[in-house]
Amino acid sequence: MQFYSTRNKEDIVDFPTALFRGLAPDGGLYVPAEKADLKEVFNQFDSRTSFTDIAGQMIFSLLGSTFDRKQSFEIAKKAFPFSPVITGLKNDISILELYHGNSCAFKDYGASFLAQSMDTLLRNREEKAVILTATSGDTGSAVAQAFVGKENIDVVILYPSGRVSPLQEKQLTTLGGNIKALEVKGSFDDCQKMVKQAFVDRDITDRITLSSANSINLGRLIPQSFYYVWAYSRIRDAAPETVFAVPSGNFGNLTAGLYAQSWGLSISRFIAATNANDVIPKYIEEGLYNPMSSIPTISNAMDVGAPSNYERMTELFVGSVEKFREKISAFRVDDETTRETIKKVYNRENYVMCPHTAVGYRAAEMYQKEMGAQPVMVLSTAHPGKFTEVIEDVINIKPELPEELRKLEKLKKVSVIIDNTTEALKDYLLTTY
Repeated sequence: MQFYSTRNKEDIVDFPTALFRGLAPDGGLYVPAEKADLKEVFNQFDSRTSFTDIAGQMIFSLLGSTFDRKQSFEIAKKAFPFSPVITGLKNDISILELYHGNSCAFKDYGASFLAQSMDTLLRNREEKAVILTATSGDTGSAVAQAFVGKENIDVVILYPSGRVSPLQEKQLTTLGGNIKALEVKGSFDDCQKMVKQAFVDRDITDRITLSSANSINLGRLIPQSFYYVWAYSRIRDAAPETVFAVPSGNFGNLTAGLYAQSWGLSISRFIAATNANDVIPKYIEEGLYNPMSSIPTISNAMDVGAPSNYERMTELFVGSVEKFREKISAFRVDDETTRETIKKVYNRENYVMCPHTAVGYRAAEMYQKEMGAQPVMVLSTAHPGKFTEVIEDVINIKPELPEELRKLEKLKKVSVIIDNTTEALKDYLLTTY
């Protein structure tokens, strides 16, 4: 598989180039240059096929010109010592729990694959790189956990000061070593803009080998398709027309599902579930895309006012809002409704969900009310323990923290505070590297 920039179809590159560039030189995002047909591959998987085996076969099927079969399965084995879990709830709604990895968030899948594939390629080249990434919460912690200790890779993470949960911040700022945390005096959109501008600044890129771990990077995005394939292998006999409800901020998770569908996975429909940052729901409703300043919410990892992957979705749908509407239904869920949903599901089913998952769950209910009862699988994006303050306020219990999170509470935060300007980031990078 080869890739081209969303802003220049003539800029065709191989996977390693797209992986290490992260962002194309023209500022575009890399997308597949051809439409893969993986129907026969998908038909090989059933409920007994492990996630690692599905991932290994997917890596080889999509990226066989970069990683041979042995390498593909080795990368999958090292990247994924964890697996999704499906929990069934009432009213034909099931939960695809994606938080059983190192940082207790779905982004562990993309970050772990990115780290292993980059490490494999850099060791072969005897080179070093700097990962530059922005986070609204979960991306940074997943990237930090995945890359910590990698000898050939340093990681610089930008996050908005005061806009991530305390535990998320601890995951970013307590590892040290090759993990550097920059606390930006601004919003996530400021962080994302700073990162994008750094990638097209020749003063920086001529001196430093930069790559990104945001969902702008295909190496983060492609492996997120794997758990759609795994989930379908578990449910296709019982519910072949299942709809996937996807809590959405930067829309990488939903875009990965759209790619899996385009490769032949039989997905009926997607539900884009957003909080008050509802640029995509408005676009689907009105046909006009108007990026906005991000609004802080309790589902903070989705506080994105200018979702990067809109550009990829537009390329996939050849700029047609009608094609968006054919594949995606969109719903917005405010903070009050999110809290009510957390409380309702806990009281009814003794199941605790994080605010992002609650947004997805409520959107699933709204979809069922509009379209009639049918199975919906909600992607659960983070362990509720990462949002202890919100959960405790809503249902008066403190979620039991996994060991990975408990050990963070005693560690000391270390970050560098910088202004929300391109110049501030440039000065840090050129001074440090």
